[in-house]
Amino acid sequence: MTAVGLIGAGAVGQTIGTLLAASGWCDTVMVTSGSGRTAASLVTDLEDMGQVTGSHVRAVHTTPAGMRGCDAIVVCPRAVFTNTATADVRMAGLEANAPLIAALGRQLAGYAGVVVMVTNPVDVMTRLFAATSGCGRVFGVGSSTDTARYRLTLARLLDVPVGSVAGHVIGEHGDQAVICASSTTVNGRPVAVPVEQIRHELTRRPRRINTGIGRTRSGPAGAAVSALAHTLSRVDGVIELTAPWRGDWYGMPLRFTAGTPTVCLPPLDATEAVQLQAAAAKLRTAYDTITKETQHS
Repeated sequence: MTAVGLIGAGAVGQTIGTLLAASGWCDTVMVTSGSGRTAASLVTDLEDMGQVTGSHVRAVHTTPAGMRGCDAIVVCPRAVFTNTATADVRMAGLEANAPLIAALGRQLAGYAGVVVMVTNPVDVMTRLFAATSGCGRVFGVGSSTDTARYRLTLARLLDVPVGSVAGHVIGEHGDQAVICASSTTVNGRPVAVPVEQIRHELTRRPRRINTGIGRTRSGPAGAAVSALAHTLSRVDGVIELTAPWRGDWYGMPLRFTAGTPTVCLPPLDATEAVQLQAAAAKLRTAYDTITKETQHS
């Protein structure tokens, strides 16, 4: 019996709940939110969906404390704030979301299962939750979404099947994402990657989604469910997730075997190595700026 907790019942949380209810491998979805009303409403909606589709997945309204018996918890709440940033958009939620994530971490101190972080800035929030909770298996989904967008965009530019593209985006889920062009291949062969064109699309793509439907939801939700499948031993393989590495936390490829991750960073050229160092430094600074505040909030 597999139970997954879902903290946050907004656009992304609703989509994650729907995917889990339709997954076939999850038995129970336990939902909570800052507004108990939204969590209860999502549970009711998932119950209706389950009845219509014949899904065996049970939806339950609970509290964060009630999730301690879950195999995994997905964290995707968003503090109430207006994001007016035109650059570094994801990092703009740092000060607003940090107290919320730190408080959840303290509520779930010592939790023994897997935690999948979705809330932005996801790399910093992943590290913050791990620090405040003491949980040993905390991962963020940002680079998974970036890598999917990278492969899709490059495949379209080169007019090749997406499945033939092998490549990663690592580092920050944000303006300093590192496109690993030097190790990217198509059908196993090196390829010239139009990096600036790709970077422009990686920046423009989520904005285009937000303009049309209000918030990105399906991509991050899919990344969260894929992260659960890997971390809970449902599938083996490589997925790009935020994790600790040599004192820093950022997105990187992890190879999961029976739920156990191994870091498998691709080889980087000199430019990419400098970019990764810059991304790590930026994330470290962001974490340091909110650590003292959240420890006492």
